[in-house]
Amino acid sequence: MSAAFTTRPELRGTFGMVASTHWLASAVGMRMLELGGNAFDAAVAAGLTLQVVEPHLNGPGGDLPVLFWSARERSARVLCAQGVAPAAATIERFAELGCDQVPGTGLLATCVPGAFDGWLTLLRDYGTMTLAQVLAPALHYAEHGYPVLPGIAGAIESVRELFERHWPTSAAVYLPGGSVPAVGSRFGNLALAATYRRLIETEHAIGGTRETGIEAARACWHTGFVAEAIASFAAEHELLDSSGERHAGLLAADDLVSWESTYESPLTFDYDGLTVCKTGPWGQGPVFLAQLALLRGFDLRGMGLGSTEYVHTLLECAKLAFADREAWYGDPAFVDVPVSALLSEDYNGRRRALVSQSASDELLPGRPAGRAPVLPSLLQAGAATGTGEPTMGSGEARPAVAGLRPGDTCHVDVVDRFGNLVSATPSGGWLQSSPVIPSLGFCLGTRAQMFTLTPGLPNSLAPGKRPRTTLSPSLALRDGEPYLAFGTPGGDQQDQWTLAFLLAHHLFGLDLQAAIDAPAFHTEHVPSSFYPHLASPRSAHLESRFPDAVVAQLRVRGHDVILRDAWSLGRVCAVAREPDGILKAAANARGMQAYAVGR
Repeated sequence: MSAAFTTRPELRGTFGMVASTHWLASAVGMRMLELGGNAFDAAVAAGLTLQVVEPHLNGPGGDLPVLFWSARERSARVLCAQGVAPAAATIERFAELGCDQVPGTGLLATCVPGAFDGWLTLLRDYGTMTLAQVLAPALHYAEHGYPVLPGIAGAIESVRELFERHWPTSAAVYLPGGSVPAVGSRFGNLALAATYRRLIETEHAIGGTRETGIEAARACWHTGFVAEAIASFAAEHELLDSSGERHAGLLAADDLVSWESTYESPLTFDYDGLTVCKTGPWGQGPVFLAQLALLRGFDLRGMGLGSTEYVHTLLECAKLAFADREAWYGDPAFVDVPVSALLSEDYNGRRRALVSQSASDELLPGRPAGRAPVLPSLLQAGAATGTGEPTMGSGEARPAVAGLRPGDTCHVDVVDRFGNLVSATPSGGWLQSSPVIPSLGFCLGTRAQMFTLTPGLPNSLAPGKRPRTTLSPSLALRDGEPYLAFGTPGGDQQDQWTLAFLLAHHLFGLDLQAAIDAPAFHTEHVPSSFYPHLASPRSAHLESRFPDAVVAQLRVRGHDVILRDAWSLGRVCAVAREPDGILKAAANARGMQAYAVGR
């Protein structure tokens, strides 16, 4: 396998770098840096733009985790803007409704919307600009339009009948004139633009400091016109969801009032001279660290990048780490997640011994600190296996149009000349998954689908609890100094694709772009986090650029190898800072829309 090929150069400079999953967002972020803003201003502006130009992948009503390094505070931090389950969302309530899973679409799966509050919180605390400044590009694209991506058109086409028959408010926005917007045509969202204008007017009207204005706009989301529209729409509309029934939402005004974004320290793991930082176990981030803990006992350099042994080892360690995610991860404010034990060498030494020369076909969570694992009842019964797809949209916003690459999430990374690094993975509020609130121009998220309705487990549904998400931004330190910010969309695959990227870069010396461009692979052995939680035991998805010999040898070992298009897996972005002040960036050529910019 050739490891030297790159589709683009790794960017280098000293002023600032932005990498994101859409060229418009990258350009917007760079614009903020050119105007004198810092990495936080740039990330917020890029993130708000992504909510407009990739509505099939994220929106204001979605979710947001951010990992960042603050040069001012000399520390790494996590911003959690993952909303919680409503007070009325109980396992008993879903049983009364006849649901054995939380639906993947519609109003019933809504948690408190967190993304917009998260961006404003980050801007207030670490940025230098006003909301009007960072929101101006997003407002422009909502008001005057942006070019329609193939993924947007495909996503709308996949749920066109649903919109026409059951979600008329979505049809009004996304089927202008009764038609799916053509790829490349200019498309805007005037209702969303009006919402943004009201927020900017609120900021201007309040007067006072920059922070006071941002807080006034945040209040609109918690107690003002935005909150009122969200609560009334959720309560007053019974709409079809993926259960096949019509349901109203459980989200209420009090849920919006009582929640706000929070900060916390990252979980960290030291690996071969790097300190990798991830979110807590309310996300799947620790599974990245768990894979590193397992892989630390293997000579990956000796195996060779992309060799049969290398791919096999990464796949088998991923199966073990993700099996522990199923058994142990959940909101640590509600459950005792044994993170220290899961990352300990004693535990991983025992787990490492389970990696044989053959592909495992079992779901094998371990016993950290001697505790016995328990899986959700659907997994115990084997109901999570199969190959079917949901028939009404999709929980992870996967278009059902032949030839289109699935979509799910966005990502943005920024590094500035001041020493700040930001990695953010906004998601949720997908146009395919929940009906548009007509007075606001956006839809709510469906993140509650990630809860299990089996009582007593770490990820069991409970009021005020964060669902265990797949959103997983990443930060790596080198000798205690901030070095690398990176991430990708991809649901459950995020921490497989980014792991392969990091290893290719750090262990094998590929520059950022070459590491992103290297042939990608993953397994879907473990049940998906998204409704209806299907799995494909022993699956190994490989880009077709892998040598025939590697593919054949993996099949001999028992892997169910599925060859994917040559450039189809992952949308990794990355930025970095060298000790001498050189800044670097790269973005994924797959899908032909992610770009890095900088100077």
